[in-house]
Amino acid sequence: MLASLKLREMRSSPDCDDGKSCYRQHSREMLISVALGQVLSLLICGIGLTSKYLSEDFHANTPVFQSFLNYILLFLVYTTTLAVRQGEENLLAILRRRWWKYMILGLIDLEANYLVVKAYQYTTLTSIQLLDCFVIPVVILLSWFFLLIRYKAVHFLGIVVCILGMGCMAGADVLVGRHQGAGENKLVGDLLVLGGATLYGISNVWEEYIIRTLSRVEFLGMIGLFGAFFSGIQLAIMEHKELLKVPWDWQIGLLYVGFSACMFGLYSFMPVVIKKTSATSVNLSLLTADLYSLFCGLFLFHYKFSGLYLLSFFTILIGLVLYSSTSTYIAQDPRVYKQFRNPSGPVVDLPATAQVEPSVTYTSLGQETEEEPHIRVA
Repeated sequence: MLASLKLREMRSSPDCDDGKSCYRQHSREMLISVALGQVLSLLICGIGLTSKYLSEDFHANTPVFQSFLNYILLFLVYTTTLAVRQGEENLLAILRRRWWKYMILGLIDLEANYLVVKAYQYTTLTSIQLLDCFVIPVVILLSWFFLLIRYKAVHFLGIVVCILGMGCMAGADVLVGRHQGAGENKLVGDLLVLGGATLYGISNVWEEYIIRTLSRVEFLGMIGLFGAFFSGIQLAIMEHKELLKVPWDWQIGLLYVGFSACMFGLYSFMPVVIKKTSATSVNLSLLTADLYSLFCGLFLFHYKFSGLYLLSFFTILIGLVLYSSTSTYIAQDPRVYKQFRNPSGPVVDLPATAQVEPSVTYTSLGQETEEEPHIRVA
């Protein structure tokens, strides 16, 4: 039934001359979207593995310093790119118009990373894996109210299946005794995870808005600028003593380089995937990151294996395919949306006979609307 409805939708598209070819194209786009999300999960796996080696083998507990290295890389690549641009996309022009917005976003992004890493000192790995899923309802609600994204029943079904997969993984952790990290203040750790997940959700939705209405380079350049500034201050206040305790050698240096490369790749590639899919889709894809870390840990750290891990992995993938099987849409015409969100920009006049379309595709699996002229945001 769902397949026949989807085929009729694709046949009704002006760009579809043949139903079978459109169906194959849609299937290919869906698989590409799922695969791109798994690339992000693998990068997070690399981040987790290097962090584990640093903290457990070398006792280098420096989460702020590690974030600082990433922000410095973003600054060197993307902020300097903005600095050499001309006109309205120049760094100084952007700062004059929107500096305080990016300052808030930089703080949110920095503290989201810090809170989740800090939570490992207080609560269990299982609690972190489960409570970190709180980012998904946060992203859905913020996307609904601020990005005007509307979901269909199949999207909610896919989300539920993904979360069931995470629950299966947490259950497997308990069965094999991998719920390490319990401390005396478990409630504090759980609250830190919830706070970090909330900030991640805000950051991801804000990122989606920026890359759709402005540009990926502007987002990364501003994150690099303000992230480096605030993480440098936080590093000087909170972690300068920890840095002095690090037993520096080539192995530790290589781990920091590996961590920074994975983090820089994640930040650089995530806006590309978000623009092609959505913030919600990306966060669902990232649920498999813990499983990739686990599979690597079977060989590197001799973790115990459970068949539930494989069941969890395939359950999450099924949920991703369900979610990606159809496109979300926005509540009104994208030009109306941009005009509403950018009141000081130029007005886009719609034809008098134009009717607001309630089912304009917003995420990427369907055919996107035509490229619009750049709209200046105050």
